[in-house]
Amino acid sequence: MAWSFCGKVQLGGLLLSLFGWVCSCVSTALPQWKTLNLELNEMETWIMGLWEACVTQEEVATVCKAFESFLSLPLELQVSRILMVASHVLGLLGLLLSACGLECFQFHKMKWVCKRQLCLLGGTLEVSASATTLFPVSWVAYGTIRDFWDDSVPEIVPRWEFGDALFLGWAAGVGLALGGLLLIFSACLGKEDVPSPWLAGPTAPPLCAPMQDSDGSFHLTPRPRSLVI
Repeated sequence: MAWSFCGKVQLGGLLLSLFGWVCSCVSTALPQWKTLNLELNEMETWIMGLWEACVTQEEVATVCKAFESFLSLPLELQVSRILMVASHVLGLLGLLLSACGLECFQFHKMKWVCKRQLCLLGGTLEVSASATTLFPVSWVAYGTIRDFWDDSVPEIVPRWEFGDALFLGWAAGVGLALGGLLLIFSACLGKEDVPSPWLAGPTAPPLCAPMQDSDGSFHLTPRPRSLVI
């Protein structure tokens, strides 16, 4: 059966939300939140993430060390850890609720108004996951820019720069926001409790047909010969 416009909007919002959620998970696991290149040794690159710091040397293996204490981390990394994990939980819950609210998903003849509410709630959770993703990524980026242009630090001291995980986090936040807004928009499309073509079952003929207008004449219908009493 062909998809309706509302169903296409729901599917697009769900796919965008899934893309943003996967990118958010990957950006949290990657250590490339900050990069540091040493001018004295160009073959060595330092990278820092939310969970570990690594040293990459050309033609040599990468050595990583996890942060031992959570309280010893800078405030921006502590908050980023908490918010990114919260983003994963909100995004996953929003995906599950939105998937149940799709018009092609049938579960014990769920009413269309209930499915619309699930899409609305799922879209709201995806927008919340977008906010909890964009905030820590932007905060780390702001701190990196602030330290990079700090005049109190001598120019000879190496500066931290943006890592690839920040750009992936921004893409994740945008994907979650667009997907959540599409899901909310699909929930606002239908104003009445009208089932979609996926939920509509086979229509049965009416039990009683309407009476046709009579002209007042009386007609006798002959009995069929094949009728046996």
